[in-house]
Amino acid sequence: MYYASGNYEAFARPRRPAGVESKSAYIIGTGLAALTAACYLVRDGQMDGGRVHVYEKDSKPGGACDGYEYPGLGYVMRGGREMDNHFEVMWDLFRSVPSIETEGVSVLDEYYWLNKKDPNYSLMRATENRGQDAHTDGRFGLSDKGALEIMALFFTPDEKLYDKRITDFFDEEVLDSNFWLYWRTMFAFENWHSALEMKLYLKRFIHHVGGLPDFKALRFTRYNQYESMILPMVCYLESFGVQFHYNTRVVNVEFDIRPGRKQAKRIELETDSWRKLVDLTENDLVFITNGGCVENSSLGSQNEPALFHGGIRPGGGWDMWRKIAAQDPAFGRPDKFCSDPEQSSWMSATVTTLDGRIVPYIKNICKRDPFSGGVVTGGIVTVRDSNWLMSWTFNRQPQFRSQPKGRLVGWIYGLFSGKPGNFVKKKMRDCTGKEICMEWLYHLGVPEGEIENLAGTGANTVPCMMPYITAFFMPRAAGDRPDVVPRGAVNFAFLGQFAETKRDTIFTTEYSMRTAMEAVYTLLDIDRGVPEVWGSTYDIRDLLKAAVELRDGRSLLEMKLGLKERLALREVLKKIQGTDIEKLLREYHVI
Repeated sequence: MYYASGNYEAFARPRRPAGVESKSAYIIGTGLAALTAACYLVRDGQMDGGRVHVYEKDSKPGGACDGYEYPGLGYVMRGGREMDNHFEVMWDLFRSVPSIETEGVSVLDEYYWLNKKDPNYSLMRATENRGQDAHTDGRFGLSDKGALEIMALFFTPDEKLYDKRITDFFDEEVLDSNFWLYWRTMFAFENWHSALEMKLYLKRFIHHVGGLPDFKALRFTRYNQYESMILPMVCYLESFGVQFHYNTRVVNVEFDIRPGRKQAKRIELETDSWRKLVDLTENDLVFITNGGCVENSSLGSQNEPALFHGGIRPGGGWDMWRKIAAQDPAFGRPDKFCSDPEQSSWMSATVTTLDGRIVPYIKNICKRDPFSGGVVTGGIVTVRDSNWLMSWTFNRQPQFRSQPKGRLVGWIYGLFSGKPGNFVKKKMRDCTGKEICMEWLYHLGVPEGEIENLAGTGANTVPCMMPYITAFFMPRAAGDRPDVVPRGAVNFAFLGQFAETKRDTIFTTEYSMRTAMEAVYTLLDIDRGVPEVWGSTYDIRDLLKAAVELRDGRSLLEMKLGLKERLALREVLKKIQGTDIEKLLREYHVI
């Protein structure tokens, strides 16, 4: 497997890999990474779909990319996905996956046309004082010291960030700024999360710094992620005859480990009624989704809270990874991520309006007609003075194809589920759906005397507790996640958010899909380049632009410098006078 850039390899079709006709594949899970692996096996690996087996412990595919209407409960989306133009692997695959809505076009075509016609941006990024504009006004509000703290982290070698927390590098100069409000709520970072992941995010998305305040850099699908992304992939795979095995748990994968060589030799399967062992040869490829950010998640209802399940359950992704990791140090250290769910949990809730009474309050904040079919909030609206650090969003409506006319489906989440609310004096995790809706309505500015009735009769709200939703952000070091294809691996690979690949960032659709492409291309030795991670971190233009944007447009010359630094800067400016360097610095308003 090797990396490539440019359109020469992007548009090429590889030859059929040698010996693929005698190989089979066993894929654990049906999340985005697993489905992507299956897609690359049949598209570029040209493997017979009937020889591809996908095992899923639940009754439906999708993993964290969900979006269902549960009978008697209502619409549920545990989370949402934000995409950008430079998810290179994602668009490489979706150009080949047919739309399930429009005949003759791909998922990429559909997505591209939609976001060109209806570009995303927010008209109200944050509120306070019960629905009033928080007047962050697109500004980061960073002091020179805060900007330098971010720059210092950006240039710190990865090795010095192992097992370090964000608070080891940022103080109140950053943590009390609008920058951190934007950042932590958009990406779900907590102050105690990994400084390494923070740095990797800065480097990966440096070209989007200017888009943080209003989300103009983001792209969204037409419907929820299950209907817009997962279902087209499943239909595509079924057209090749790929075998899906639902309600089937992978309990363990056993390995034959020798010096310089590791081979998966057996898969242990179980359902509620049987247990089975699948023996493997070198020609049986195994793709393992280890861990799981939505493992142990639970749903409440309008009148019941969602329960917190923090223990590791037999037959789940964490339990399986622990058994695999016990066989070889190269298979990672799952307990670095799953041992403290209080540090990796937050809650979400899906709210469905039942009539028109709540709609004016939403419209007052988003400044758009929610029923237009176009962008509504344009990303999350963060309630800056919320005790739960609540954010909420309504994407294009309808969010579900089955959604009745005149109803809106939106999403709420709180990073601090263990704190009492401002209006509902209970911890978010102890609240029913109705009570979470009441807290939300309070922050929308609904008169207090109307809140309880409106939450009870004007909406249906389903809470969701996710103990491990940001487990991958826990402080970590080299080796805590296994490489996609560990050294010496003969017939297996790891997929998803807890597998290690270069430069890309977790908690993105692209990361899951990239690990899958790299896994398939490596094990089948496919002769085509995997698109490298977008290189904005090496583009001097993006770096200069971001440096100025972080300082709210202030040039380098406006920094408060001591006499020695001012004299040194003056000498540098003299030396670059009349050069292309001066021209570049002026073009990007650095000087």
